[in-house]
Amino acid sequence: MTVNMTKGQAISLQKGDGGSLTSVRMGLGWQAAPRRGLFGSRTREIDLDASAVLFADKQPVDVVFFRHLVSDDGSVRHTGDNLVGGVGQGGDDEAILVDLQRVPVHIDQIVFTVNSFTGQTFQEVQNAFCRLVDETNGQELARYTLAGGGAFTAQIMAKVSRAGQGWAMTAIGTPANGRTFQDLMPAILPVL
Repeated sequence: MTVNMTKGQAISLQKGDGGSLTSVRMGLGWQAAPRRGLFGSRTREIDLDASAVLFADKQPVDVVFFRHLVSDDGSVRHTGDNLVGGVGQGGDDEAILVDLQRVPVHIDQIVFTVNSFTGQTFQEVQNAFCRLVDETNGQELARYTLAGGGAFTAQIMAKVSRAGQGWAMTAIGTPANGRTFQDLMPAILPVL
């Protein structure tokens, strides 16, 4: 059963039987919004990029994004860059896989961001979402839908953080501006 998350909501990543999740996928999907023009409506390709920034004691120690597809320890992996979105028509256009059992103990938070590498604003994007999937069985656990567009080029989508012996996911939904994860660091730090 999927939990449709709202901004600021946190959920435990414990399985229903009390066990812990071992491997999750943070999927990102989007489509270009049609624009009305002189000759009807058309869409313009939009390159959104998913990134995962790994933190230890509120300090960034590694990042996974389209130019660095695997974390240094191998626990987090980006499946590759999608330059146009909408390929899956509701499925994941980009995905980041996290092997929670392999994440080093000093890593206490992983923040997921999305940014428009080509600089278009979210006013030009529709049906954007991030979702968390149990990678062992394909079950969608949580979904956070980006609503309202906006004149910003990035969003701090969600984070997973250590909670006791397991992990928890928090929907963040903070708008920001920037073409890369480096541009977003000032917006990420307050949500840690």
